[in-house]
Amino acid sequence: MAAAGNDGKAMLTGVRVLDLTTVVFGPYATQILHDLGAEVLKIEAPESGDIARWLGAPAKTPGMSPTFFALNGGKRSAVLNLKDADDLAAMHRLVGECDVLVLNVRGKALERLGLDFASARALNPGIIYVHCVGFGQSGPYANEPAYDDVIQAATGFASLPARVDGDPRARYVPSLIADKVSGLHAAYAALAAIVHKLRTGEGQYVEVPMFEAFAQFSLVEHLAGLTYDPPNAPACYARQIDPNRQPFPTSDGYISIVPYTEQAWPRLLEALGAGDAITDPRFATREKRVANVTHLYALLATLTVNHTSAELEALCRTLDLPARTARDIGDIHDDPHLAATGFFARREHPSEGAYWEMKQPVEFGGWPARERGPPPKLGEHPPAFSPHEE
Repeated sequence: MAAAGNDGKAMLTGVRVLDLTTVVFGPYATQILHDLGAEVLKIEAPESGDIARWLGAPAKTPGMSPTFFALNGGKRSAVLNLKDADDLAAMHRLVGECDVLVLNVRGKALERLGLDFASARALNPGIIYVHCVGFGQSGPYANEPAYDDVIQAATGFASLPARVDGDPRARYVPSLIADKVSGLHAAYAALAAIVHKLRTGEGQYVEVPMFEAFAQFSLVEHLAGLTYDPPNAPACYARQIDPNRQPFPTSDGYISIVPYTEQAWPRLLEALGAGDAITDPRFATREKRVANVTHLYALLATLTVNHTSAELEALCRTLDLPARTARDIGDIHDDPHLAATGFFARREHPSEGAYWEMKQPVEFGGWPARERGPPPKLGEHPPAFSPHEE
């Protein structure tokens, strides 16, 4: 595994990642590793390949969905039928040549294919083996399949909307949030294992369970009073589930304003002509404002509706308060800040034509921006890594 110096190359240049994952969780992680400089060879099944090729908005051509574009830019795609002895042998050869193996195949199938950790380590003693699983392998759910919806439900995350609006139905957040959060965990875990290997020469087994990863993510604030034993309050951070914690109405839309600090509320209410409200016993101290935040939010909504979103943004800038107009997600493509930072770049795909690429959002001062390159067509590349640079 080569480590790039200060030579203008990306930090993971020379790192070979063998990607045996599908859908979102694993590919999100390996996309990050690619964007940081690693070569990612994606192994796909014959005929249909990664399920993500068929997910989401309609594709221009079958198997090249927008979701696949977002998760697989610049990767190489090779097709191997792991039920075929020759293809399985090729897979074993690649395991012996890679630095990092990322996979989301369940345990019994891995053993049958000779791709479990013990077998992989026999082929490659220094391998970093990142196993993306639904549930921790030491628990009773170990071998159950899992997708984002299942994890949102199992962690209690789908119960949160009911706490906000009183509608008793459990509901999913309209984002593959559990998949993507878990993918971030897999990416940083792989990076930590790479650092460990550079220091010691040792490979490592890394298990990344969606259930535990997303439970930890959502319970940072929502374990709340259950943190203590015995509990001193119920679960959930009260402000987060307050029904009035919504973008505030304006005369031409909605705006998010977060008056979070000790002096923020008095300054904002004064600027909106309601300075006397701060003498209301419910709002006179920080503790009182926290306890009565639902009434404070309701008051603010009666004030913001008298102004345009632009006027309120300008006002909040003068007060140094965080505020932004609530945009429609269909308009974000034209955001001037994202344009100025080069977040979207127009690229050309050999078969799909023009498309928009989203850049890796993290900036490194000594690392030139890396273009992802087009996402691969199914089986576009041979089942081999590129030769190592001298």
